Amino acid sequence: MRRRDFTKLALAGAAGTIAAPAVARAQTTFNWKMTSFYGPNAAFYSTGPGGAKDLAKRIEDMSGGRLKIQFYGAGELIPAAEGFDAVSAGTVEMNYANSYFWTGKSFAAQYFTAVPFGLNFQGLNGWMYDGGGLQLWREVYDRFNLVPFLCGNTGVQMTGWFKKPVEKVEDLKGLKMRIPGLAGRVYQSLGVDARLLPPGEIFPALERGVIDAAEFVGPFLDRQLGLQRAAKYYYTTGWHETATASELIVNKAKWASLPADLKAIVENACAACNAISEAWCQKNNAEAMEDLIKNQGVIAAPLPDAIVAALRSANDKILAEAVAKDAVTKKVHESYMAYMGKYKQWAAYSEAVYHDKILK
Repeated sequence: MRRRDFTKLALAGAAGTIAAPAVARAQTTFNWKMTSFYGPNAAFYSTGPGGAKDLAKRIEDMSGGRLKIQFYGAGELIPAAEGFDAVSAGTVEMNYANSYFWTGKSFAAQYFTAVPFGLNFQGLNGWMYDGGGLQLWREVYDRFNLVPFLCGNTGVQMTGWFKKPVEKVEDLKGLKMRIPGLAGRVYQSLGVDARLLPPGEIFPALERGVIDAAEFVGPFLDRQLGLQRAAKYYYTTGWHETATASELIVNKAKWASLPADLKAIVENACAACNAISEAWCQKNNAEAMEDLIKNQGVIAAPLPDAIVAALRSANDKILAEAVAKDAVTKKVHESYMAYMGKYKQWAAYSEAVYHDKILK
């Protein structure tokens, strides 16, 4: 064999030896666990298009089975409210929930799900993907060893179900209402007895008069709980959750262990589910709302302006107090509100005109 040919062969063999570990590494299979704040059969959040199970399946399918995810609903592996800590500690690799459940860890988490009187679905996506929101979210969660992803949205929610009409601010005083999170604090400041009940307890509590009003999500999911059988006054566009985002959190060290192509698959599967889940809500809510009004005697109307104004004022005060106490919240708040200011100007030329002129 000539020396030149032998050299070519030797180099080719060496290249193959170097490339082999990279190929083997790229084909490594990962078996991860995903827990959830929601039950294993929860509509939309667990079982619907774009929900947690769909997200897990998309990741496995897109990765050709290299990233397999076993889904566990609330209570199947850990309690609903322990997902954040479990992923932070590395006990499980992933958790599906909404970031505002973790405001006890950081008030700033509220902004990555929904802020009262905040951005709608289009605006929230703009802030998250193009306005610095996602980078801030990852900055906030980094100290908890977490990497967050936007992976779903209900679109605008409804104010909720009331046994009696509310016509003035005074009607809220003493009202017992199922309402979670920051919105609950806002209502409390106006005299409401705000209570947090899991979905399965809302209907019996409303039916028996344990509570006078209740908020859940929107027409389809509310109808599924049977809330229209316990109250007939349905106040519409939810001031408190103008677009409610779902999150996937991944343990930071586990995320770092994934090769680049699997990271890209997770990110793109989350983005797909964000769009698909909101589309599902639009279609199903439209049909459910028509049924509730036409066939089930529901009276649907927006809250009176005076009540909305009082809620807005109370919300502004609570947010201002949170911003004054915490530099992280202040940074996120300023980014969110600066983006919202620009979005409002654009929406006045686009979405507002569409709804006022075209949609009529």
